[in-house]
Amino acid sequence: MMILGIVVFAFGLLVSIAWHELGHLSTAKLFGIRVPQYMVGFGPTIWSRKKGETEYGIKAVPFGGYIRMIGMFPPGPDGRLTARSTSPWRGMIEDARSAAFEELRPGDETRLFYTRAPWKRVIVMFAGPFMNLILAVALFFTVLMGFGISQQTTTVSSVSQCVIAQSENRDTCKKGDAASPAAAAGLKPGDKIVSFDGVRTDDWNKLSDLIRSDPGKNVAIVVDRKGQEVTLHATIATNQVAKKDSSGQIVEGKYVSAGFLGFSAATGIVKQDFGESLTWMGDRVGDAVDSIAGLPGKIPGLWDAAFGDGQRAADSPMGVVGAARVGGEIFTLDIPATQQLAMFVMLVAGFNLSLFLFNMLPLLPLDGGHIAGALWESLRRNVAKVLKRPDPGPFDVAKLMPVAYVVAGIFVCFTLLVLVADVVNPVKIT
Repeated sequence: MMILGIVVFAFGLLVSIAWHELGHLSTAKLFGIRVPQYMVGFGPTIWSRKKGETEYGIKAVPFGGYIRMIGMFPPGPDGRLTARSTSPWRGMIEDARSAAFEELRPGDETRLFYTRAPWKRVIVMFAGPFMNLILAVALFFTVLMGFGISQQTTTVSSVSQCVIAQSENRDTCKKGDAASPAAAAGLKPGDKIVSFDGVRTDDWNKLSDLIRSDPGKNVAIVVDRKGQEVTLHATIATNQVAKKDSSGQIVEGKYVSAGFLGFSAATGIVKQDFGESLTWMGDRVGDAVDSIAGLPGKIPGLWDAAFGDGQRAADSPMGVVGAARVGGEIFTLDIPATQQLAMFVMLVAGFNLSLFLFNMLPLLPLDGGHIAGALWESLRRNVAKVLKRPDPGPFDVAKLMPVAYVVAGIFVCFTLLVLVADVVNPVKIT
């Protein structure tokens, strides 16, 4: 089953890449830009077919893809498409400019990428990442509203017999510990809390907030016990409990003084409504943005995990190999097939969300770098127009190619580091 999971993930990866490139292809053709190639993967071509003016194909290494558009960069200042220079930096610029005009045919002068209005170029470059965002949102909605996600419920899993500060990290009662309000009230495992202090709720986060906000108060608790509603009464204790952030998540190692009832909530698969799904996805987008912003700070931990004796953190950056391994592990879990499918779809959705955010970074050779170049061109042309100055012409993105090679080099090094860590010290499902 492990191999099956890896193969299925590889297929999901191919579909995600093809979907991304389809966004670029469709909008480029919409705006009349000639596209000689649409390829999924890198390396040797294992299958291709030419339809119209575009060759469609699949390559051997399924770790990326591309479309080739004629005229990605404008000609040099002298109007020539090719030139040579003894400077290595100038050579990079000239090579990029020359590659942009490969396969130029008569009549292509009006079908070059750089000749399109900046807003059209923004759409073409944004369309790829946007397709990944659409796929991610669709897959997230499918799981959240169709399958549900594992989360704490208002059903009681266990009852604490005494009040123990959570900061003490113990679960055994000592002499002198006060009885927990839940035990004193007669709360039992399996009870489902349907009302707290007159407020009906089936949401754990809401119930937890109600309990935390009422220290010292005597409250009525209505529970569903084997189909019968039973009313209990408890005086909420004050205790040191784990701190929660604005999204309701526990802040590890932080504690606050708040109301305490004294029971553990059972977990279950709970379907989300539309609003809850939007909130959940918004939280995940925020987490993903924070993760990307925090990548430089995680390099020492990755290095230690790959080449030292450090533990691989659960939130450690993970590459395609690591994600494929997790996909394989999902298929080996002893859980219902529907939950396996839901977890796998979540993995692919998260991959597509990461593709969207990563590609939107305003750095060449990423899509965001080309978008930034088009926006800068639009800005300076409009400023020149307002100030009645000569049109500065297209912004020559090719001049940024030396920077792009440096950025690409950094990405390659980081990718190799993650790859080694994924092989020798992989992130595992807990």
